Amino acid sequence: MKFAAARLNGRTFIGLVLEDEQILDLQRAEKKFFDMDTIPANLEDCIKDGDQFISQAQLMEQRFKKSDEHQELVYSLSDVDLLAPIPRPGKNIFCVGKNYRDHAVEMGSEADIPKFVMLFSKAPTSVIAHGDLIDPHPHLTQELDYEGELAVIIGKKGKQIPVEEAMDYVFGYSIVNDITARNLQANHKQFLLGKSLDTSCPFGPYAVHKSAVPDPQELQIETRVNGEVRQSGHTKDMIFSIASIISTISQGTTLEPGDIIATGTPSGVGKGFNPPRYLKSGDMVEISITGIGTLENGVN
Repeated sequence: MKFAAARLNGRTFIGLVLEDEQILDLQRAEKKFFDMDTIPANLEDCIKDGDQFISQAQLMEQRFKKSDEHQELVYSLSDVDLLAPIPRPGKNIFCVGKNYRDHAVEMGSEADIPKFVMLFSKAPTSVIAHGDLIDPHPHLTQELDYEGELAVIIGKKGKQIPVEEAMDYVFGYSIVNDITARNLQANHKQFLLGKSLDTSCPFGPYAVHKSAVPDPQELQIETRVNGEVRQSGHTKDMIFSIASIISTISQGTTLEPGDIIATGTPSGVGKGFNPPRYLKSGDMVEISITGIGTLENGVN
């Protein structure tokens, strides 16, 4: 099941993305089929409802597909404005650095391959949606870079989560572009400023429930800039698995529904080329992950 946060005629709603490029308005479907108003208008609250929300969405999909009627409950994806799945996360996005060996090497050398999970964060104000423009911040940087990453969305509260139970805490998956100002990252030594510029976290286009992703460690990631493949990686090549990342974060930090974890990027970032190939105004960045979708954002 693919969920999307969307806006149509000034109204925000949570929709279920159907196979024919349509989106089922879950709030209006619930009212039509069950005369109820329980589904929240934001995905974060839907996630907090846990299995109940998933069951409701499945019931409404089944009811809709049983009849050729009720076409007023669906819209073409091209007619709605897609928002980020969680437009303003409740806390910073957790990010994993150098989680692919080849990327760690291209950013330095074999000595840069980490022995422990390397974590930093991006501010919630950095999040933008599929289709939104990336501000290049020319007054701050000429070294704006892209990083295509699988995003994990946490589904329930947990702390000190054992590795073998970690995947039970996942709601689903999405895509993050970890836009980075490399000069700020280098100058400040810490990553927060270089990673948290406004518009530096394109996120989406969908939140794909874990039931639709049999094995998140078997996904292809590809990043294209102006149609040229720059990154081509596979989640099986992560140094630290998704389960180990979740477990590591949770040992002393409580994870909550709607928390987002960006799991690291494969090799092929702009800084890794000689000379570097940074983003510039007019560029288009597309990140595709098997079964998740394609996140597209232009540079203003």
